[in-house]
Amino acid sequence: MKVSRQRVAQKIIDYLYHRITLSDLVDWAESAMMEADFEERDTELLRDIIGRIGLADVRAFGITWEDWEDFLSRLGYRISITVSEAPALAEP
Repeated sequence: MKVSRQRVAQKIIDYLYHRITLSDLVDWAESAMMEADFEERDTELLRDIIGRIGLADVRAFGITWEDWEDFLSRLGYRISITVSEAPALAEP
């Protein structure tokens, strides 16, 4: 599997949007570290980020919101958050 900046960023984005679980993301990262063919010009960067993601399910190595922002920034992306009020719940 070829791993690029875009591929890693998409995996992070999928996790942040709850399209995949943390367990799925960690499993992907562990597989990528063992089997992936990293884009040569970004090998060090990709190995660093994927290595950290691979440990995200270990409490001592948990990843903070700031870490996700940093990872995406290093990959060439920026996080923008929109918060809106949820529709009112109907009373029983």
